[in-house]
Amino acid sequence: MKILSRSQVLKLRFFLRCRKKIEPLSKRFSSQWSNGFPPSPEMNGKVVPFVEENATKVEGIRKAVFDVCGVLETSMWGPAVEDALKVYDEMLQPELVVGVIRRLKDVNKALHFFRWVERKTEEAHGPEAYNALLVVMARTRNLVYLEQVLEEMCVAGFGPDNNTCIELVGSFVKSQKLREAFGIIESMRKYMFRPAFSAYTTLIGALSSVHECDSMLTLFHQMQELGYEVNIHLFTTLVRAFAREGRVDAALSLLDEMKSNSFHADLVLYNVCIDSFGKVGTVDMAWKFFHELKAQGLVPDDVTYTSMIGVLCKAERLDEAVELFEELDQNRSVPCVYAYNTMIMGYGSVGKFDEAYDLLERQKRKGCIPSVVAYNCLLTCLGKKGKVAEALRIYEEMKKDAAPNLATYNILIDMLCKAGQLEPALKVQEAMKEAGLFPNIMTVNIMIDRLCKAQRLDDACSIFLGLDHKLCTPDAVTFCSLIEGLGRHGRVDDAYMLYEKMLDSDQSPNAVVYTSLIRNFFKCGRKEDGHKIYKEMMHRGCSPDLTLLNIYMDCVFKAGEIDRGRALFEEIKAQGLIPDVRSYSILIHGLVKAGFAKETYKLFYEMKEQGLHLDTRAYNAVIDGFCKSGKVNKAYQLLDEMKTKGLQPTVVTYGSVIDGLSKIDRLDEAYMLFEEVKSKGVDLNVVIYSSLIDGFGKVGRIDEAYLILEELMQKGLTANTFTWNCLLDALVKAEEIDEALVCFQNMKSLKCPPNEITYSIMINGLCKVRKFNKAFVFWQEMQKKGLKPNTITYTTMITGLARVGNVQEAKGLFERFRASGGRPDSACYNSMIEGLSSVNKAMDAYTLFEETRTKGCRIYSKTCVILLDALHKADCLEQAAIVGAVLREMAKSQHATRFS
Repeated sequence: MKILSRSQVLKLRFFLRCRKKIEPLSKRFSSQWSNGFPPSPEMNGKVVPFVEENATKVEGIRKAVFDVCGVLETSMWGPAVEDALKVYDEMLQPELVVGVIRRLKDVNKALHFFRWVERKTEEAHGPEAYNALLVVMARTRNLVYLEQVLEEMCVAGFGPDNNTCIELVGSFVKSQKLREAFGIIESMRKYMFRPAFSAYTTLIGALSSVHECDSMLTLFHQMQELGYEVNIHLFTTLVRAFAREGRVDAALSLLDEMKSNSFHADLVLYNVCIDSFGKVGTVDMAWKFFHELKAQGLVPDDVTYTSMIGVLCKAERLDEAVELFEELDQNRSVPCVYAYNTMIMGYGSVGKFDEAYDLLERQKRKGCIPSVVAYNCLLTCLGKKGKVAEALRIYEEMKKDAAPNLATYNILIDMLCKAGQLEPALKVQEAMKEAGLFPNIMTVNIMIDRLCKAQRLDDACSIFLGLDHKLCTPDAVTFCSLIEGLGRHGRVDDAYMLYEKMLDSDQSPNAVVYTSLIRNFFKCGRKEDGHKIYKEMMHRGCSPDLTLLNIYMDCVFKAGEIDRGRALFEEIKAQGLIPDVRSYSILIHGLVKAGFAKETYKLFYEMKEQGLHLDTRAYNAVIDGFCKSGKVNKAYQLLDEMKTKGLQPTVVTYGSVIDGLSKIDRLDEAYMLFEEVKSKGVDLNVVIYSSLIDGFGKVGRIDEAYLILEELMQKGLTANTFTWNCLLDALVKAEEIDEALVCFQNMKSLKCPPNEITYSIMINGLCKVRKFNKAFVFWQEMQKKGLKPNTITYTTMITGLARVGNVQEAKGLFERFRASGGRPDSACYNSMIEGLSSVNKAMDAYTLFEETRTKGCRIYSKTCVILLDALHKADCLEQAAIVGAVLREMAKSQHATRFS
C-alpha cells in the first residue's frame, strides 16, 4: 500500500472531504475582526440590524474564543491542554478557529491548535485560518514554519491574501530584518504565489536605505514579471540607490528602460539624478540632467538649483556655482535660504571666507536674517581649515542673529578638541548647559573620542560615568570610542569591564568593538585573552567582518602563531568573505618573517589571478618575500612594475631589494641601487645601512663597511646593536681582534647596549686567536648583565677554558650548560676530556669519553692518546684497554679509507 505524503493527504481532505462549501467570513460579517474577535453588534452608537439569533451566535463565539485562548495561554501544549479543549469539540467552526489563532502570541501554540483542530474535524482548514497563522508569524517575527505553511496552502489551491503578505513583509521591515523580509518574498515566489504590490514597494524602499541595490533590482524585475505596473516613483528610488553607490552605468540603464516604457521623467526624478550623480563625482552628468529638464519644458525649482550648486561647490567648480546662484537669486525678492547656505558652505570649503561673509550681509540686506544653519556651515569650514580663533569670533557674532543650537556647540567642541584645546571645549559645554541645552549623544561621543586621543582617559571615563541615561543614553559609538581609547593605552582590563557594561545595558557589541579588544589584548602580550574575545564574539552570533579578520590574522602572525595565522586566512573564505590585498599582504609578511618566504611566489600569482590590484604595502610584502627566498631578479621586476603603475617605492621597498642583493654577494649592484635611492631624495634608514655593512663585512671588504658606517653617522642616524654586530662579526672573521675590541668600546661609549649576540661574537673571536682569559672576562661581563649565551658561545668558552688549563671553571660551565638543556658538540666533549686528563682526573675524563660515544659524537685520535696516557698513569688498566681498542679501530678505519 502506497503511503501518502502530508501534502497529498491535505489535498485529498480539502477536495474530497469538504463536502459543504464554507461560506467566506467576509460575506457573513461586514467588518473585520479586531483582536481575533467578531465585531460587536453595536457600531457608532447605532444597533446593527442583526437577527437576534446571529447576535447570540456571535456573542457565543466571542466568549468561546476568549475561553480557548485562556486555556492555551496558561499552559504548555500537551495532553492536559487537549483534554481541556474537548468541551469545545462541537464548536470548532472556522470563525472560532480564526479568532483563537489571531489572538495567540506564540507561533508554536497557534500551530499546535491549528493541527489539533485539523485532527478533530478531519477537515482541511480554509484560507482564513492559514492567513491567520501567517499573521501570527508576522507579529511574533517567527518564520520557522513559513515554508511548511506556504507549501500546504499551495497544495490546497489558495495563497496568502494581500493584507497578510503586506503585514508579513512590513513586520520584518519595521524591525530592520530586511534579509528575512526578502526571504518571505522569495518563499512566496517559490510556491508560485503573487506577493502584494505594497509588499514589494515597502521592501524596495527599506533596501534603498541600506544600499542593497542588487536586491532592490531583483524585486523590481520580479514585479515586472508578475505584470505589476511599475511607476515613476519606483524608478526614481532605484536610480537614486544605484547612483549614490557610484554604479552610474546601472543607473543610466534604468533611465533608458524607463524611457523605453514610455515614462517621462518628472522634476523629482531630475532632482534626484542631479543630486545623486553629482555626489559621486560625475558633475558633467549632473549638468546634463539640469539642461535636459529645461529642454523637456520643466522649470527648475529651488531644490534643482540648490542641488546643482552643491554639486559644483563639492567639485570646487566655484565659478559655475556662483553663476548658477546668481541666476537663481536675481529674480527673487525673497532669498532661497537653502541656496545661500549651500553657497556659503561652498565658499568656506575652499577658504574664501570673505565671500562667505559677504553672502551673509547680502542675505540681511534682502530682509532675511541668516539662520543657525548658515552660521553652522561657516563654523564647520573654519574648523576644517584650523581657524579656531576666527570661528569663536563668528560664534559671538552669530548670537545677534540666531541662537546657537546643539549642532553649533558640537561643531565648536569638536573643533577645539581637535586643536588640543580641551579646557575651552569644556567651557563651551558649560555654556551649552547655561543656554538650556543639554549635551546629546553626539556631544558626548565627540568629547570622549577627543579626550581619549589626548590620553586624558580619566576625564573621558568621568564624562561617561556622569551621563544621565534617561536624558542621554550611550550608544555603540560611545562604548566603542572609550573601549578603544582605554585599550590603546594599555588599560585592557578597564576596556573589557566596559565591554561587559555594554552587554549589561542590552547593547550589542559590533565587529568594531571586538576588533579593538582583540588588537589591544594582543598588543599587551595577552594573546590568550585575544583568542577568548574572538570565541566569545562567535558565540554571541556577531559575524566578523574582513577588517576584523585581517587585524586578528596580523596579530596572530606577530605573536608567532603561524599555523593559526594560516587558518584565519582560510576562515575569511569560510565566512563567505573574499580576501583582499591587505589579507594577502598580512599572510605573505607573516610567512616571510616565519621563514616561509618560498610561499610568496604562489600567493603572489593567486592575487594576480583574482584580479587584485596591489598597493604599496602589498608590493613591499611580495618584494621582501622574493628577496628572502633568493628570487632577487623577480623582486627587481616588481620594483619596476610598481613604478610603471605610478606607485612610489618606499624606503621599505628599497631596503628589501638592497638586503636581498647584499645577501647573495651582489654588492656592487646593491651599492648602485643605494646611490640611486639617495639621488631620489628618499630618507634612508639604519636598516639599509646595516644591510650594506653586513654584506661588505661578510666578504671581507671591511674598509667599505667602515665607510658605510661613517656615512650613516654623518647623516645623523644612530647605529643600532645589529649594525655594530655586523661590523664586529666581519672584524672577528678577519682575525682583526684588536680592531674588534676598539669597535666594541666605541659601541658602548655611543650608548648602544651590546646584546648576547655581541658578546658571543667577541668571545668566539677571542677564543679563535687563543685569548681565552680575555674571552672569560667577556663571559663574566655577559653574565652580570643577565644575558643568556647561545650554544656556540657555551661550547667555545668551555673549549677555550679547558685548553688553557682552567679545567675547574670549564667543568662547572660544562655542567651548567647541560643542566640548562644544552647539547655539547664534539669539540666541546673532546676539549673537556683532554682538559680533565691533563689535570690527573682520568676517570672523570673516561666517564665523558663513554658519554661522547653514547651521544654519537666523534672522538678525536689525539683525545684518545691523551686519555690513554692519563689512564695508564692512574693504573686504570681496564678502561685503558677499552680506549686502546677504540684507538686501534680508528687507525684501521683511517688506513682502509686511505687505500680504498
